[in-house]
Amino acid sequence: MLSELNNFLEFSIHNQTAFAPFSININKQLKAVGNAVGVIEFVPFQSQAEQRKSKSIVLSCGVHGNETAPIELLNNMITDIINADLEVQHNVLFIIGNLPSISGETRFVEENLNRLFHYDAKNDTLEARRANELMQIVSAFFERKTKERLHYDLHTAIRPSKNEKFAVYPFIFGKPYDKRQLAFLSACDINTILLSQAPTGTFSCYSSSQHNAHSFTMELGKVMPFGENDMKKFLAIDKTLRNLISAQDVRLPKYEECPLEIYNVNQTIIKQQEDFALHFDADAPNFTAFPKGSVLASETQHVYHAQIDGEAIVFPNADVPIGQRALLTVVPYEI
Repeated sequence: MLSELNNFLEFSIHNQTAFAPFSININKQLKAVGNAVGVIEFVPFQSQAEQRKSKSIVLSCGVHGNETAPIELLNNMITDIINADLEVQHNVLFIIGNLPSISGETRFVEENLNRLFHYDAKNDTLEARRANELMQIVSAFFERKTKERLHYDLHTAIRPSKNEKFAVYPFIFGKPYDKRQLAFLSACDINTILLSQAPTGTFSCYSSSQHNAHSFTMELGKVMPFGENDMKKFLAIDKTLRNLISAQDVRLPKYEECPLEIYNVNQTIIKQQEDFALHFDADAPNFTAFPKGSVLASETQHVYHAQIDGEAIVFPNADVPIGQRALLTVVPYEI
């Protein structure tokens, strides 16, 4: 069985319709548990006192099936754990989110999975069913009494970015931003932080709002096909996540020494009409800034302008369905 898990991505894709739960000891210190396809949990053998001092860590990828670099990154990590080349000191849950879309090399099959992590979703689609399954799995995982709950949801963006790697900090309902977590992101070579100002249906927002986890959407560059990612670009995050898993605590830089650029959401622009259009170059990178008054987008009865000098665009996508976010604008911010 261990040999089958050695390439967990391949194992998961091949068992999408014939998955059987498993629990298997890797060695005397660790077992691997799978209760759903594309999901594997590593559980160290610990006393209750040791467990209370440990962390509960969720590492997810493949929520969008064409975002391949994070899938390759985490799949390699799982392989090293299975082969006992990477020690595990904490409860770690790895999730490959949308296997059918990975198989089809598409962003999603029926709808965007990363808009569906809320319990009032009514759609009966492949992605909605998967979101419900993953929320139940994460809820059960976070029930353990541990020192800290963490969730890092790894993505790549549709378009290039002036700041190649960035993280979205979910809305935290007035709580203070955690500077140690921001220093952790900086150690991962993620020095651009986008502060969300409203709850959303993203996976990271779910873990943060429902389970009080330190949780982030981590954008690691641009979408590329499998085998075409320059994995050297991910050495810092790979090293830092491996340290997180294998050590009791990760040595981090001081927050004040981190070269962070922090942005706050200024406008969330929702597509309301079929004629919605963006008014900048199709290949304009994320974090491209505009002067105050610039027309950013338009549709019947609406024109959207930059409200502040230097207001920048993030996640522009005119092709989303009506009712979904087509553009965020952000402005620099200090915490």
